[in-house]
Amino acid sequence: MGYHHGDLRAALIRTSFELLAECGLSKFSVAAVARRLGVSSAAPYRHFPDRDHLLSAVSAAAASDLREAMLTAVAANPDDGLAAAAGAYVRYVVRTGAGIHVIFATELYALPDDARREQTRALMTTMLDLTGHDVRLLEATLAVAHGYASLIQQHFFSKDTVDDVADRAAAAARALV
Repeated sequence: MGYHHGDLRAALIRTSFELLAECGLSKFSVAAVARRLGVSSAAPYRHFPDRDHLLSAVSAAAASDLREAMLTAVAANPDDGLAAAAGAYVRYVVRTGAGIHVIFATELYALPDDARREQTRALMTTMLDLTGHDVRLLEATLAVAHGYASLIQQHFFSKDTVDDVADRAAAAARALV
């Protein structure tokens, strides 16, 4: 792809999603993001002091984007909101590589980042609203949706489309209610 001037900070975040979708969180690195963009390995450090700070910005963007994807799905299916959100979760994670495992990455717990905290709080509030503030239902729905997303990323569903698997996650969420 390469980077051709402009907003490097935004390009770093966008490219981070591409790499997360391709190789996952465990292989995510600032150096790989820089290589993908065609910039020096030092360039990202002008915007982020280290991997955790870049990951924190990605986490905030992921929480915001995932929330929007869920709200869009719920608006299209208001009578089946929780199931629609579960399906949206699967689609989002497969497309971006950034689900709960990135949004709530343990290496970010000690990192003070008000923007990330605000976005994760908004995501969880939306999810809690969809479950009628039932924390156990929220946990179960996230477990089901994340499980399906993980399975499709690991090629468990070799003959199924992302939409097929998202529909399974939605059906499982519906069954939880």
